[in-house]
Amino acid sequence: MSLNIIKIFGLSAFAFFIAAVLTPLLTRYLYKYKLWKPAVRSKDFSGREAPITRELYKDKDVGTPRMGGILIWVSALVVTALMFGFSKIFPSDLSQKLNFLSRNQTWIPFFGLIAGSLIGLADDFFVVFSKGKYAGGGISFAKRMGLVTIMGLTAALWFYYKLEMNSIIIPFGGELFLGIFFIPFFVFVMIAIFTGGVIDGLDGLSGGIFAAIFAAYGGIAYFQDQLDLAAFCGIIMGGILAFLWFNIPPARFYMGETGILGLTTALAIVAFLTDTVAVLPIIAFPLFAASGSSVLQIFSKKYLGRKIFRAAPIHHHFQALGWPATKVVMRFWVISVVLAMIGMVVALSGRLPIQ
Repeated sequence: MSLNIIKIFGLSAFAFFIAAVLTPLLTRYLYKYKLWKPAVRSKDFSGREAPITRELYKDKDVGTPRMGGILIWVSALVVTALMFGFSKIFPSDLSQKLNFLSRNQTWIPFFGLIAGSLIGLADDFFVVFSKGKYAGGGISFAKRMGLVTIMGLTAALWFYYKLEMNSIIIPFGGELFLGIFFIPFFVFVMIAIFTGGVIDGLDGLSGGIFAAIFAAYGGIAYFQDQLDLAAFCGIIMGGILAFLWFNIPPARFYMGETGILGLTTALAIVAFLTDTVAVLPIIAFPLFAASGSSVLQIFSKKYLGRKIFRAAPIHHHFQALGWPATKVVMRFWVISVVLAMIGMVVALSGRLPIQ
């Protein structure tokens, strides 16, 4: 038990300190090369003009670097490499326990985290260095969706053929058999979570929400005796908390696509590995609320000729109503933590024996 505590909580704290140490180096690089948007965003992700959004971001987009998410996945990469190397160079019960890189639990989410982060990093660089009429555009939304679909399909095939997973658990309802339809369902979930990345719009908002989500999944994995996966979620949470330390208003940098795409990809895989994808809409509700409000806004403007929200995603709606950004962020944090706890209860209640 004590080694399990060290493995999960100790490595989480270690990831926090690794990311904190890396921050001055990253900050110096981001500001030295002025890695921020060349122009203030003025359109929603459908390509339509969004004047309220432009007004909300006029003092933030230009001058605040992107790519802060590098802290999260690089700290996870460093901790993983150190623990793996430690177990090989100094073999012992402790070193073997601390090495959480395992084929059946963490290979796939770790690969998803790194692959998604690198694709996001490429998009961030395109955003920063694009010029002319393409200034600030980055990789098009359609192309990013295509890349996410490819990653989702790759992971889905692995789950279906290698892990022989073809069903999901419905809390209080038992097992739902999907058969071959498990593959498109997996891809759909990954795309749905990715679109929730629009939550990265206010200082500290995405960091607090993702920290709560991965903490919840770390707890779920722990109670399911998936200790390597719990440690993986823990080190991601540690890196996110370090990012959040430097992203509390005023933000030193934004998470950027390199953080969002890596985290959403890893989250989808973790949800399936713990077989709790059915409660994902509860635990990650703020992500779905952000993407859902954007979709509803686009649909309403196109087909009804009017807006449902003053601005979308939903957090900008509250800003447009006059709420200070800090109030919006902190209330979303509270909601995220409460829903994460509720989601854990729902996910585990059907699996743990009643005492």
